[in-house]
Amino acid sequence: MNTIIAIISFLFFATNLTCDAHNNATTSSIHVDTEVSHLSKTAPTIKKSVLKTALTAYKKATETGSVKKPILTVIDYSLPSSKQRMWIFDVQRERLLYNTHVAHGKNSGETTPNHFSNRSSSKETSLGTYITRDTYFGSKGYSLNLMGLEKGFNDNAYERRVVLHGAWYVEPGFIKKAGHAGRSWGCPSVAKSLAKPIINTVKGGSVIFAYYPDQNYLSHSRFASA
Repeated sequence: MNTIIAIISFLFFATNLTCDAHNNATTSSIHVDTEVSHLSKTAPTIKKSVLKTALTAYKKATETGSVKKPILTVIDYSLPSSKQRMWIFDVQRERLLYNTHVAHGKNSGETTPNHFSNRSSSKETSLGTYITRDTYFGSKGYSLNLMGLEKGFNDNAYERRVVLHGAWYVEPGFIKKAGHAGRSWGCPSVAKSLAKPIINTVKGGSVIFAYYPDQNYLSHSRFASA
């Protein structure tokens, strides 16, 4: 009996290893240009150059072993907050899951941000590659912890409490009336009505990539550069 149990346990363990190896191969061996071509067809409003930079960062993050879920969120902060400048993709299935509004930090700029910071208490947005972590209920309701992977650009995000949460000032009705979204203290806030489904989609080890054509960032990031 013990021998049979041992054999079954070994087969179960071996099967899991095979599945894990397949999943890792699927995510880490993506061809960036091919994925840009496929994903951009599902999201015609995203700039292909931005998507390529985000996919490059996603691929490099997977190669570090940090990515546990094949979901990529792209935020293009070169666009004003009145635009739906956040895209959430299922990379494995090559699907667009969400295209919606997202806020930026109040000290990063008015309608369109132009200044970014990794400093504590700056109330500015941080650029770069993030990995999603666990969820919690805080003063902003259901929220998601983020871990910045890029030293000097966003690696203080967790300590700064830069998190994904819902906010009334990112609701479409408010944006339509005001002409822009409200601003956060550095968090990529989304509409309160969408916060729960978005957080549940991206939590647990997916990539969020915050883009802006900042030459200092683009020339020094080890994730964004090809």
